[in-house]
Amino acid sequence: MSAIVLYTQPECPPCQIIKLFLKDRGVLFEEKNIADDPKARNELINIWKSHSTPTVVIEEDIIRGFDLNKLTEILEKHQL
Repeated sequence: MSAIVLYTQPECPPCQIIKLFLKDRGVLFEEKNIADDPKARNELINIWKSHSTPTVVIEEDIIRGFDLNKLTEILEKHQL
């Protein structure tokens, strides 16, 4: 399992941007599509207390919504 989990859903342009951003940096991540995977949707809501995509989980850090600056900061913090 990847240290980074990206919760997405179809027709989510910010989700696509986050995926491209991570791929361009060579960062491995696990994508969980909440529209296709009820278990992932439950994780997003019940564990991470998020109701929006993209949501990125990097160890103990959670980024709810689209925030490339915060994502960059956290990736640097984790040396990713």
